[in-house]
Amino acid sequence: MKAAVLHEVGGVPRYEEFPDPVPAEGEVVIEVLAAAVENVDKAVAAGKHYASGKYLGELPMIPVFDGIGRLPDGTLVGFGNVRSPYGALAEKTVVPEGAYAPIPDGIDPAVATVLASAITALTMKTAAGLQPGETVLVQGATGVAGRLAVQVARLLGAGRIVATGRDDSQLAELEADAVINTAVSDEELQQAYADAGGYDVVADFLWGRPTQILLRALTPDTFAFATPTRIVQIGEVAGPDLAVPAAALRTSGIELYGAARNLTPESMGESYQQVVEWTRAGDLTFHLDRVPLTDIESAWQRTSSHGRRLVVIP
Repeated sequence: MKAAVLHEVGGVPRYEEFPDPVPAEGEVVIEVLAAAVENVDKAVAAGKHYASGKYLGELPMIPVFDGIGRLPDGTLVGFGNVRSPYGALAEKTVVPEGAYAPIPDGIDPAVATVLASAITALTMKTAAGLQPGETVLVQGATGVAGRLAVQVARLLGAGRIVATGRDDSQLAELEADAVINTAVSDEELQQAYADAGGYDVVADFLWGRPTQILLRALTPDTFAFATPTRIVQIGEVAGPDLAVPAAALRTSGIELYGAARNLTPESMGESYQQVVEWTRAGDLTFHLDRVPLTDIESAWQRTSSHGRRLVVIP
């Protein structure tokens, strides 16, 4: 079969022949229809992720560990937990029986690869309790997940949406009520946060420097009864760490939540169903860059996604 094959840690996958997977007892071979390449996949392939050891123990290997495919009986499924060295960037892969779930009717396989990003955006409601009419700040709104978060905030009834990013042209594409460019000095950014303030919920895909400065902007310089701001920590594109000043929690009304707060099988199922309904109705727009498996070498080395998820079509 044809596949994207990684020969060395930190290398670039190459389009070439690879032996077909042979299922062991309790396994099933899946015909791959679409697979999204995300930052975590590149981090694993580069040996920079905690899961790298598990997947790079046997080289050569095929990267990406979940996707959309077809079972031998023709059922369309989302799959995961591939058996190394067989990843999703191939015409076929192999997974344990049951390591897949049916894809709802009417969902394009390529779109199905990014439904999880939209589900993540619903943590504004599940983790932070977003109510209709409230103001939302989306930190990192020009990325794939951030763009979806802006749309989800509107669909959840947000009264006002403020979006941040580093590219004015991409910020201008968003259906936000106000935008903030984070590629400015600390002082300018802090003032921009303050000027656009009054945030009820923050969907934070950035963390690091921008959120550090946001905390400063939300900390009053006089005694005040602060209005709560519920920050949902979702991603760390701008950095994994920040310092939280005592005053930021003591006097600002800031409440910090992880995206998994209140997450249960029931709430996850409800979020999934909501995203499917919005997708079928055309209420959610997914920005995808569909490339054939033959172009994986050049696609893998792209340094900017321009807010579009790279989806490989075998």
